[in-house]
Amino acid sequence: MKTGTRLLVTLAALLLCLQMSAQKPTAVTSSTVHGPEKGSLIIIGGGEVTPEIWDRFVELAGGKNAEIVVITNASGEEDDYHSTAIVELRNRLNYSFSVTRMHLKDIVEANDPEKIAPLKTATGIYFTGGRQWRIAEVYLNTLAHQEMWNLLQRGGVIAGSSAGASIQGSFLWRGDTLGPNILVGDHTQGLGFMKRTAIDQHILVRNRQHDLQNFIKASPDYIGIGIDESTAIEVHGDTFTVFGKSYVAIHHKGLEDFIFLRPGQQFDLKDLKTISTPAR
Repeated sequence: MKTGTRLLVTLAALLLCLQMSAQKPTAVTSSTVHGPEKGSLIIIGGGEVTPEIWDRFVELAGGKNAEIVVITNASGEEDDYHSTAIVELRNRLNYSFSVTRMHLKDIVEANDPEKIAPLKTATGIYFTGGRQWRIAEVYLNTLAHQEMWNLLQRGGVIAGSSAGASIQGSFLWRGDTLGPNILVGDHTQGLGFMKRTAIDQHILVRNRQHDLQNFIKASPDYIGIGIDESTAIEVHGDTFTVFGKSYVAIHHKGLEDFIFLRPGQQFDLKDLKTISTPAR
């Protein structure tokens, strides 16, 4: 390796270490290994969110009594802010005003009690797709982030698709501001609702099913979860169930490669085993 190239690699590694050490995760004690101790998660692999997935999210959020906050930061500054998610949810709640868009500008707003007030009574949160680093830059380790944990503690549900899936892990996969093809980038901390995990999406449609493997080999305390489009996992404690149209790939230290789970199958995150025989 040339001296200049070696220097760039060393500097990049140093900057990454400094960034990671500067981040101060929200302290959450839990008896579970990976999943949340209370409440539930729905983590969606992008693409079309099927009616089955929408309906299950609304059901877990309280049905007709749901109060849902849709966080649209990942989608950027376009006019629509992925408003399709808001329309879908309002349709399911008979155009109720209990679906609120949240698109805060910065960490100052995410630490403003008035700005984050909808989170205090919400029963469900939905993160739209886009770029996951945009969520981290505004909400990570703020009062808003703490209110998300409070929602889980009172039995609520947090869901998200694509970027809204990856942000739920503890390691922020594809979190670089330059683009999603940089797997370990300049943003490395997710919101951590799934502890010791890295979460990928669109895995089969975009031929990403192998991408987490080297990361897991280098980080054996983590589990990698790759979710294909129009597919989700529903997480309760240390168990999740696959539902939707396609497959979920699991990477962990006990595997030479990965395994696929199909809709209807379950996985034990604590013991790292399928509860039913996986499809390969």
